[in-house]
Amino acid sequence: MLGTAFLVTAVIGSGIAAVRLSPNDVGLQLLENSLIRGAALVALILALQPVSAAFNPVVTVVERVLKAITTTDAAILIGAQFTGGILGALMANLMFGLEAVSIAGQNRSSGGLWLGEVVATLGLVLVIFGTVRSGRGETVAYAVGGYITAAYWFTSSTSFANPAVTAARMFSDTFAGISPSSVPMFVLKQLIGGLLGLALVKLLYPNAVGLAADLADTPAHPVKEFS
Repeated sequence: MLGTAFLVTAVIGSGIAAVRLSPNDVGLQLLENSLIRGAALVALILALQPVSAAFNPVVTVVERVLKAITTTDAAILIGAQFTGGILGALMANLMFGLEAVSIAGQNRSSGGLWLGEVVATLGLVLVIFGTVRSGRGETVAYAVGGYITAAYWFTSSTSFANPAVTAARMFSDTFAGISPSSVPMFVLKQLIGGLLGLALVKLLYPNAVGLAADLADTPAHPVKEFS
């Protein structure tokens, strides 16, 4: 919950700051927003990884499919992620002198954007689990931060790639906002991308025992058996 709250605060807060600091340059606004989100991810994963670095329901679902966590743990984590995301949105709004809640009006609905979310989420799952399965779990924070920073630019959707963050961004009618009507399709495409990413990870990194051993070192991820 804490990790997702800080992540959403970083995304929305940096978006508000970017618009205020660079009001006439959308490209610069996006650059500022992307750099802050990437940097925040690196810091948060490094700090919270010993407890839980899964600030993303898609990642939690993939962990459940791989039997790294139980169904009960997955449900609790996902609930915490969505709760933290909403709290982060409210905090960002309040810090910049806005109403605590303002429903976003940015319509983000098109085939290209939906494809962008599939690609963004597929890539994120590949980066996270590919890094861990290859025995380099200590570098996952840098891999994720670098990937998300880049994916802001090479995906049409600016890489939301996280259902909890997507839902939270409904509550801020600012640079990073997304209208409620656009959220369901974004989340659906993220789940599709996550499952495709999982299939690719299992194809490229079939050594499930190595992944289990890495995740077993993390107290928040009691590992039993991987398929």
